Amino acid sequence: MTMVADPARERVEPRGRADELAIDAVLGADTHRDTHSLELLSVRGASLARIAVANTAEGHAEALAWVAAHVPTLQVLAGVEGTRSYGAGLSRALGAGGVQVFEVEQPTRRARRRGKSDTIDARLAARQVLEALENGNLAALATPRADGDREALPILLRARDELAVGKTRAVNQLRALLVTGSDTDRTLNPRRWFTTTDLETIIRRRARRGETREQAVRRSEARRLATRIRDLERDITTNNRALREIVTDLVPGLLERHGIGPVSAAQIIVSWSHPGRCRNEAAFAVLAGASPLDASSGRQERHRFNPGGDRALNRALHTIAVARWKTCPRTQAYITRRRATGKTNPEIRRCLKRYIAREVHKALSQAHTP
Repeated sequence: MTMVADPARERVEPRGRADELAIDAVLGADTHRDTHSLELLSVRGASLARIAVANTAEGHAEALAWVAAHVPTLQVLAGVEGTRSYGAGLSRALGAGGVQVFEVEQPTRRARRRGKSDTIDARLAARQVLEALENGNLAALATPRADGDREALPILLRARDELAVGKTRAVNQLRALLVTGSDTDRTLNPRRWFTTTDLETIIRRRARRGETREQAVRRSEARRLATRIRDLERDITTNNRALREIVTDLVPGLLERHGIGPVSAAQIIVSWSHPGRCRNEAAFAVLAGASPLDASSGRQERHRFNPGGDRALNRALHTIAVARWKTCPRTQAYITRRRATGKTNPEIRRCLKRYIAREVHKALSQAHTP
């Protein structure tokens, strides 16, 4: 049921990224798998209307028509939870209809002190945008991640994680199977990763005269595991090739930087998304959990790790830092210099990740500057 309060709507000139807009209302959306709860607030915080729609294409069209019925100018700012999850379709529909969409976080327990319901969460989502609008700080709100080629990268990254986990599991099973086998089996159980030759040897092994049932089962299972490992390695190679192609198209030259591979580069692009999502390189470092947190006390001045942010992005920066730590002469000279000042290895790694965050943000910004 739609509930309408005062049809008169105030108009304000928001500061920040909406300087040219005259905002009539603010929309909040609490998204779920089956339904979405939406509420319209005036720029003074009064509730104009609320509705629940299905999480389908028809429901998204209904939501946009409902917004247009109450705000014909469509001068609306929307705060949507889960813009890359259950709210992805709604975010696209609102954006295509001319509504500016922001990504809001789930309410904290303190914000929910008066109760928890979909209607309350939708109102709190709208109030997050309204507070940013009143404070002239719309730039602090994140915009939804971009679609297109960038959206292809997380699909490939999720597939690669699944392939890597499957390969590791199969390798461990094969090693356990061979180490308890005959002397011939143990010669094919190296303390390193199985080579292509090792896998082919296991796959081509034939039955021996007089082998027992246990030996036949062990040989058959080893062949199955070796075949799976070989196929997974081929799939991972294909996946890396696809990642490299998309990354090169989106950010030319990023893979040429020392220590940056296709997987780390893809994760960086996914988290960065598009120009404007992070207003500067400091905000990108905060997103990556690479910004230092002051931990000084008394005469001691120090900083510690930031445990927040996008941990997948932080892991990508860590992988780059470790690669440079081992193979980059410039980084090794920096490590020597910082050790001389009393820095520990964890503190040096933290500094390296902060520098890498600044470097990749600059590369991303330059690649997407008209």
